[in-house]
Amino acid sequence: MAEVKQKILIVEDDLDVADMLNAYFRVQAYDVFTANWGEDGVRASQESRPDLVILDIHLPDIDGYEVARQLRSNHRTANVPIIFLTEKHDPIDPLQGLELGADDYITKPLDVQELRLRVRNALRRAGQDTLTNPVTGLPDGALVEECLTDCMRRTDWVMLTVSLENLDSFRDAYGFMASNDVLRAVSLMVHNTAREAGGQEDFLGHLDSTDLVLITKLERSATLQDCIRSRLEQSLDYFYPIKDREQSALKGKHLEIKLGVLQPTDGVFTSLDTLKLALLRKKQ
Repeated sequence: MAEVKQKILIVEDDLDVADMLNAYFRVQAYDVFTANWGEDGVRASQESRPDLVILDIHLPDIDGYEVARQLRSNHRTANVPIIFLTEKHDPIDPLQGLELGADDYITKPLDVQELRLRVRNALRRAGQDTLTNPVTGLPDGALVEECLTDCMRRTDWVMLTVSLENLDSFRDAYGFMASNDVLRAVSLMVHNTAREAGGQEDFLGHLDSTDLVLITKLERSATLQDCIRSRLEQSLDYFYPIKDREQSALKGKHLEIKLGVLQPTDGVFTSLDTLKLALLRKKQ
């Protein structure tokens, strides 16, 4: 079977630079596609998710920071590595880049050998991080699928789903750092609640970016569900600035927790996909 090539999206309005980078990285055995406008880059990334984005900050329509912001706010591209291209004498805002999760900056005129190494390193880091969520550090991807697959061969489990609703709206209102703080805090509270209930062997991981799954035993499941719901619902208002706590619900941005419970008796799970779908349908 032919090896699947890693995909690089280049968003660059200078056609000569874009063509040069396209040709160069194709020779390096990457699958490369380009966009010359920011909005086109966002659309291209949704149609075919890249493994890495090389992104010019200065674009004809929206700037590179806004492109990055839109990529980070979409589940499909939230964790794609981004390398910003800047002019040598440009005043850049490193804090803005850090808030958006930029992986690197490189200045023009480009040293393509340096850029090649930075691309390689960013892709390697991304590959190492795919087993854990970059925000919470909890198991993600293949680790979760391995645990779910093991459960399909047994009947001694109960799965609790903990879903954090409206986080996208919260992020739009208060920023990426605030929304990441919420996700980290929620995952930590679920983790601590399970441990306090004697579930040292329970498994907690991500179904997706805002849906957690806790795999536990039947005798602990009812208590855990009540404790998790109570602890989280009492805490959600404190993530808002004091001035917004009373008004947040009216603005349609209010964070909400939905819990679900799945047991082996709830159906026949013939594949990993059917099990995941059953879990997500259990949200209350």
